[in-house]
Amino acid sequence: MRTTIKKTIFPTIFYLLKYKLDKIHSMKIETNIAHFTTPLYLESGRILEPYKIAYETYGELNKDASNVILICHALSGSAHAAGLHEGERKAGWWDRLIGDGKAIDTTKYFVISTNVIGSCFGSTGPMDNDYPKLTPFRLKFPVITIKDMIKAQKQLLSSLGIHHLKAIIGGSMGGMQALQFAVDYPNFADKIIALATTYATQPWAIAFNKVAMEAIRRDPRFQNGNYEKGAFREKGLDGLAIGRIAGHISYLSPDSMNSKFGRNYVNNDGLFELFGRYEVERYMEYNTNNFSKIFDPLSYLYIVKAINTFNLSRGYDSLHEAILRIKAEVTLISFKGDYLFFPKEMEHIHRMMQRNGQNSSYYEIDSNYGHDAFLVEIEKFDTIIKDKLNML
Repeated sequence: MRTTIKKTIFPTIFYLLKYKLDKIHSMKIETNIAHFTTPLYLESGRILEPYKIAYETYGELNKDASNVILICHALSGSAHAAGLHEGERKAGWWDRLIGDGKAIDTTKYFVISTNVIGSCFGSTGPMDNDYPKLTPFRLKFPVITIKDMIKAQKQLLSSLGIHHLKAIIGGSMGGMQALQFAVDYPNFADKIIALATTYATQPWAIAFNKVAMEAIRRDPRFQNGNYEKGAFREKGLDGLAIGRIAGHISYLSPDSMNSKFGRNYVNNDGLFELFGRYEVERYMEYNTNNFSKIFDPLSYLYIVKAINTFNLSRGYDSLHEAILRIKAEVTLISFKGDYLFFPKEMEHIHRMMQRNGQNSSYYEIDSNYGHDAFLVEIEKFDTIIKDKLNML
């Protein structure tokens, strides 16, 4: 049945104290890059060979490898899902969810977080060399799909001697990967937990992504993909920054923007200066300019393409046939204020599974934060994940 969750947020001081106490416990973190010389046959018909996958592990693998959880990241994510690397100030993107004693408890589970192929954070992407050439793929890199991403991850897991998973968990594009695993490899995982995602990317989301793609392509410094490695580390790429503004708008919600910024104006900007800014404008500038310095624009284009082409029913006669293949226990978590992947899209999967007699539960979290709630409002759904993982 459908469940709507309204959970009281802990007082800020209490939560920060709890977070600091949690950090006292140190989990085992390992960072690796796996190299493969066997060909990866892609959905497009092309082949990627050789290729590499960056990944991190947290906790300890038990003797029969029955405690493994796979974490799948969103568009701009990386394998660094939790913990702190030496010299870092910012922890992994789901650090409040993964760790010793947390919802995804690394004293119980061996957690693997991988970086998708096509990314710029360690796995093979468009700025890697097109073997045996000594020059990058650039626009010769093959189009990657969500199916290709999970096929590469499954290859990685097999190379580690892991052939079955306790759970696969991801949000947004990570949720797409989790659902694709459930359909394409029905016996591979016991549990699937997908947050803030969909069964197929809808025109509304594709339209937002189009802004980013065109802004990047039309930036003269993009040079049709023929820029040098590291060309944007100092100044970033304006086209990517502009495109990321569109992304940020889709990740937030009107309510979250109102509460965060209101109509506050930047103090030292004149109201009647043409380019004077509201606080929301300054926020967009700051975050997107920084992002364009660390994320490769070609990787952004390829990953956005993967998101746009996501459709669980592709390769099957219908969505119903695809969903019918699922054997895992599925938990779907949506957010009321999500204007990128609307809750009704995940509820549609749940209702279909219910009609089929499949094991599915659906939670719509009461949130005004928007799509990014799956990264920010951890305290509103961590108990759900903890309970689902602890169920026999």
